[in-house]
Amino acid sequence: MQHLRGALLPEPSPSFTKKKNGTLRQLNVADDDYKDASPKGTVDSGIRGLIDEINKASGLVTTSSCAGRVSVFLEGRKTLSPCDEGNLAQQQIARVGGKGAGGTWLFVSHDPVAGDDWIQALSLQRQSAEARSDPQQVKRWIHFKFEPMLRMKILHVLTASPGHAQLLLRAALQAGFRESGAINIASQSDSSVSPIVAIRSMGLGFESLVGFEDSDSTRHATVSPAYLRDLMDVGNERFVENTKRIERFSSAFKELFVNRGPQRRNPDGQEWEDAETRKARMRAEGLKRKAALGRKTGHDDGRNQDRLSHDDSQ
Repeated sequence: MQHLRGALLPEPSPSFTKKKNGTLRQLNVADDDYKDASPKGTVDSGIRGLIDEINKASGLVTTSSCAGRVSVFLEGRKTLSPCDEGNLAQQQIARVGGKGAGGTWLFVSHDPVAGDDWIQALSLQRQSAEARSDPQQVKRWIHFKFEPMLRMKILHVLTASPGHAQLLLRAALQAGFRESGAINIASQSDSSVSPIVAIRSMGLGFESLVGFEDSDSTRHATVSPAYLRDLMDVGNERFVENTKRIERFSSAFKELFVNRGPQRRNPDGQEWEDAETRKARMRAEGLKRKAALGRKTGHDDGRNQDRLSHDDSQ
């Protein structure tokens, strides 16, 4: 058993170790040879240090990650063309949000962006009055997005046990990632369970429609170049805040999994708790006291009733 910051954790099972070793073999190949399913296809340099720290810890291995990105995305087809109707392989339409069915990134950056070259690279035509007013026009919308690191399920960590998962979630909550969660958590005694923890935060992300592609594959801008620059300025500001959040999570993770020093104590000499943990504990203790007081009050009332009946009989 491992003893990490006051938590006893089981040793990773052979099946978990096998999965972790396979993942690490993929991550440890040369950058020129590494390729994954993300738009970039590689691990972001801005998060590589954190990924390495997590993967060094016994009982943890990352399965997906992103340091944050700004992107322009063209959503997929919303309807089928007549020539596609007889081709089963082509009979797809985009899901809500535009993913699938030919949806594609027009621009992606995992770092702050300077200048207007990215706007020119989009090749958006000024929206014509005819395109704007035609009710029959089938439009594939173009989205500008800023997605921070740890948004939705961008950082996935496979853990060796429910105990490992709960400790990792504690680090996430301490860093302020309140939307984090885990799946496949069962009994602490079930050594075969390997929960997946999704570290996520929704606060920094934003999205705006900036154009559309018509049925002739012509891309039209629905906003001005100045507005596109404003969107990127906001994205660049949030890259800075995103970096601070990554650093907070990294510090919380090291505090719980890496640093093996004396356990942190509060001024009363008890185990230190973050605000969320302390709030939950105090609520539980309050409910327990209330229940105990209720039982005691009910018992005293009974004794008083007995005393009154005895006095009345005299």
